[in-house]
Amino acid sequence: MGKEIKSALEIAMAKVERLGGVTEEERRKWKYVPEGEKLAARYLKQDLNLVAELGTYGEDARKCVIEGANDILTRNISLPRNDLARKNNRKAMDGLKILKSDRVSVENVYSRIRRIFDHYQEQGGQQKKQAYQSLKTEFEAKVQQAVQQQFGTLAGAKLDVENQPQFQEEWRRLQTQLESQYDKLLDEYKQELSTIV
Repeated sequence: MGKEIKSALEIAMAKVERLGGVTEEERRKWKYVPEGEKLAARYLKQDLNLVAELGTYGEDARKCVIEGANDILTRNISLPRNDLARKNNRKAMDGLKILKSDRVSVENVYSRIRRIFDHYQEQGGQQKKQAYQSLKTEFEAKVQQAVQQQFGTLAGAKLDVENQPQFQEEWRRLQTQLESQYDKLLDEYKQELSTIV
């Protein structure tokens, strides 16, 4: 019974030691990248001075903190589906502008992202309305035909297909399909944004 129980961290560190020495840079990243992620999450939720918070770290640690914060802020840019998403996008993009030193490149990517957002809100909204109405009309016709085949002609029967689970499921699938083109382009721009220093 003389065996000592090791924590998961101790076991992981022992494995790392067996693989070879860990560099100081790797240790710094392990410690400070998660701190940067937490800092970005706090920044998005609270009124936080990002510059002042970064000033509390030394130069080497700050690079790792910025790396973690960049990742979280970039991931938090999404299609402006509602007011909360628009507010979150604005805050994330403002934070990234603070963290990045090449502000010209950042602004170039932002202008393309804003074009996607504008198109999504203007033409995307119209596309969704048209697709919804088309789907509704199609569903009503199918349901009406099925009811007539089943029960014969029902005079004046009004069908509410919008509350049918099959309609809702098909609408979600169609909506995802319509938004995927925007998401794909936005993901490309976010990837480009993550490479800017």
